[in-house]
Amino acid sequence: MRALPIIIAASFFITTNAYATQTITQANLLDVYQLAVENNSDLAAAHAAYRARSENIPLARAALLPQLGAGAGTNHSRTSVDTRQLGEQTSKRNSYSYQATLSQPLFRLDSWYQLKAAQADSEQAALELSATEQSIILQSAEAYFAVLRTQDNLAASRAEEDAFKRQYDLASERFNVGLSDKTDVLQAQAAYDAARANRLVAENQVQDAFQALSTLTNQTFNALEGVRHSLPVLPPQPNDANAWVNKATAENLQLQAMDFAVTAAENDLRKRKSGHAPTIDAIAQHQKGDNDSLGFINRGMPTYHRHAEQTVIGLQLTIPLYSGGATSASVRQGVQQRNQIEYLKESMHRQIIQDARNLHRAVNTDIQQVQARKQTIISSQSAVEATEIGYEVGTRTIVDVLDAQRQLFAAVRNYNNARYDYILNNLRLQQVAGSLSPNNLQALSPYLNPAYDPDKDFLPPDLDAEIEANLRRR
Repeated sequence: MRALPIIIAASFFITTNAYATQTITQANLLDVYQLAVENNSDLAAAHAAYRARSENIPLARAALLPQLGAGAGTNHSRTSVDTRQLGEQTSKRNSYSYQATLSQPLFRLDSWYQLKAAQADSEQAALELSATEQSIILQSAEAYFAVLRTQDNLAASRAEEDAFKRQYDLASERFNVGLSDKTDVLQAQAAYDAARANRLVAENQVQDAFQALSTLTNQTFNALEGVRHSLPVLPPQPNDANAWVNKATAENLQLQAMDFAVTAAENDLRKRKSGHAPTIDAIAQHQKGDNDSLGFINRGMPTYHRHAEQTVIGLQLTIPLYSGGATSASVRQGVQQRNQIEYLKESMHRQIIQDARNLHRAVNTDIQQVQARKQTIISSQSAVEATEIGYEVGTRTIVDVLDAQRQLFAAVRNYNNARYDYILNNLRLQQVAGSLSPNNLQALSPYLNPAYDPDKDFLPPDLDAEIEANLRRR
């Protein structure tokens, strides 16, 4: 059986101490992944399942190897015989026997196909374990960037709340000096109250995201390193959907596991069909004990307490003739189980093709989204400034100002969402193609900022310069 590449070392174990929850001040993406590997119970269960299924090979092989057994016995008997001449006669005796039996299967199709099925099942288990390990990589990234996403959203919500608070204060001042009516104050207050409610929801979402990360790693985190805005946003290589589909159908770990599942089902079906086939075993047996305990007689009469030995070597042929229809029913059952697995494999094949195409398209869409959303922030900021000026001179209303600010902060959220979608869809594309590894997380490490502060860094650092340049172009 060929060895399969396992992303994480096969000597993976989780000790009792690994489950002790700790509080980590700050962590990066690789830290979170490593903690997930060390503490995730689902991954530990997958390793245990793989080791358990691997034992099916020696279990199946045992049916083809010699079987050696030994036994011993001792009996005490008391016999009373009532005879006409001598009256009642009583005799007592102790007997003993030893035996050793060796059998070697010579022709057993069912055991042979059972071994082939076990080997295919072990290969399937190894691939499913590798797929689980890939899933932990993606889960670590999803949980990590979910925290960063919610933190950036919270920062945007706080900035939006502050902006609406300023508008509310400004509207109140203008109303007090008679420059606006009460409606402007009420509109601004409603916007401010809604922004405050949204901020409370965003704070809860941050806590939920940290809790999900803690569930994955069994650790508590105070902060994570954020993503620099300088992260390159590049198309997947190769930027060809068909190439990714071909790679996915050839290398996807789950699909490869289904190939071995089909092989195992086919060999299981052959094993069931071999229930009609004869079996041949070589038998060797040696017995030693009292001649009466072994059933021997001397010149036609039993002679007790004499030692006897017997050695037998031979072949045993068994031909199954009729088992009440059990073999035929088992074959029909095996056919349907094989068909079920083949249908599941075909369904998975189609899904993988769809996922590969969709994710390739999603990554390219995310690239355009990041660029477009960043430009939208610039345009929306310029629109807010222009609308505020119009409101001051009386050409715009407070509603126009509030709508412009809502659009600005919506653009900020969409920009950050597009950044994280781009990262995660890239990783998902790699997983579908069967090539996701810790190296993909390592490649992101240079673009993580230990000093990241969501309240300051949720916007690109060069945004002010771009807004000013955009205003000059206008």
